[in-house]
Amino acid sequence: MPVVVTLTLSPALDKSTSVPVLVPDQKLRCAAPEVAAGGGGINVSRGLRRLGTLSTAVFPAGGATGAFLQELLTAEGIAQCVVPTSAATRENFEIEETSTGRQYRFGMPAAALSPTEQQRLLDALAGFVRPPHFLVVSGSLPPGVAPEFLGQVVRQARAAGTRVVADTSGPALREAVEAGAFLIKPNREELAQLAGAGPLADDAALLAAARPLVGPGGCGAVLVSLGAQGACLVAPGVEEFIAAPPARRRSTVGAGDSLVAGLVHALVHGHSLREAARLGVACGTAATLNPGTELFQRAEAEALHREMLRTMPAEYALA
Repeated sequence: MPVVVTLTLSPALDKSTSVPVLVPDQKLRCAAPEVAAGGGGINVSRGLRRLGTLSTAVFPAGGATGAFLQELLTAEGIAQCVVPTSAATRENFEIEETSTGRQYRFGMPAAALSPTEQQRLLDALAGFVRPPHFLVVSGSLPPGVAPEFLGQVVRQARAAGTRVVADTSGPALREAVEAGAFLIKPNREELAQLAGAGPLADDAALLAAARPLVGPGGCGAVLVSLGAQGACLVAPGVEEFIAAPPARRRSTVGAGDSLVAGLVHALVHGHSLREAARLGVACGTAATLNPGTELFQRAEAEALHREMLRTMPAEYALA
C-alpha cells in the first residue's frame, strides 16, 4: 500500500542543455543533453524517493515519449500507475546560457485528455486497496480538463480519508481550496490571483491574502513559496515566514516540486506542518544548486536543513 500517491495530469520528458551564448540565426553547438521524467507530481515522487519515502506516481502517458518516461521512472525505482493515452507525451526544453547564467525554458503544449481518459485517472486513484495517507496533485491542467476535475479529485480523496496537497494554479487551485484540500502551495503571484488581489508587495498583504483561504469552506493550510526568500506558512494558529538558507543558485527548475517532496516526506514521518515546511524549504533550495532539470541531492538538502536549524528551533531531523 503506497503511503503517498502523486497525480500528474501533464507529464513531460524534460530535456536540458547549455550553450556559451545564444545567437540568433546560427547553428549552435550545445552540451550533451540531459533527459529526465518531468511533470509536477512525477517530480514530487522523484524527490520523495531521494528522501527515502516510497510513492506511486499516477499519470497519463502515450507514444514513444511516454514509454521512455516510464523507463526513466522505473530506473529510479518509482512505482507507477499509468493511464494509456492516444496522444504522445510532450517534451519540454531548458537551455542555459553559460556566459550569463540565464535560463531559457520552453514548455510544449500538452495533448488533450479525453473524458474517458479522465475517468480512468479517477478510477486509478480510487483503485488502491487501501487509500494512501497523502495525495499530491501537482502541475498544470492539459486541454480538455476542466478546473472542476481537480475539485472532483480532492473530494474523492477526502471521502476515502486521504489528505490532499495541491500545487496548481488559477481556477483549478480555487477548486482545490473549495473542495477542502489539506494544503495548497501557491507562489506569490498564484496567491494574488486566487485572492483576487493586486501584487502582494509586502508580508502584510501576503498574510491578508492567505488567511481567508484557511478554515471552514476552505483548505487546511497555505504554504506560499517565495523563491530565494523561502516560504510562508499559514494554518490555524500558525503564521510563519521561513527564510531560505543562503545558496548559490544555478537553476530554479523543479524547486517548487522539491519543496513539496520535502514537506510531504516530513509529514509522512509524523512531523508538524512547521517542521515539514522547513524541510521543504531546504529541499527546494537544494534543487537550485544543480543545473538544468536536476532535482535536489539529499546530502545537500540535509546540509542546508542543518544550517536552518542553527538559526531556528526545530525538532525535525531527516529520517
